[in-house]
Amino acid sequence: MSRYSKNQKPSSETKDEAMKIAKGTQKPGQTKEQTKLIAQGIQKGIDQYKKKQKVKARELDRNLKASKSQSDDDRQIEPEIQIVYRLPWLPWLLLAISWLCAGIYIFLA
Repeated sequence: MSRYSKNQKPSSETKDEAMKIAKGTQKPGQTKEQTKLIAQGIQKGIDQYKKKQKVKARELDRNLKASKSQSDDDRQIEPEIQIVYRLPWLPWLLLAISWLCAGIYIFLA
């Protein structure tokens, strides 16, 4: 016997949410049986959506684990890259020009 059955019973939250949506879209003259049928359809849709999201989450988790293991392997293979920082000359040039202009202004004023 399998551990989990393929036909799981929907949760009470899903049932309540489906009934709330069905009552919200209820038309005048609609019977309770029709509303219940609509709620069951909505409930099936919610269950299918949740299943798809679980599959997507599992697939994403697998991809993340695979990429993480590949990146760990890549780190061991690739040599270290040395980063060299260059001092930018433009800010120093602008600072020197501003000090020179300030000195000339003070000297002439």
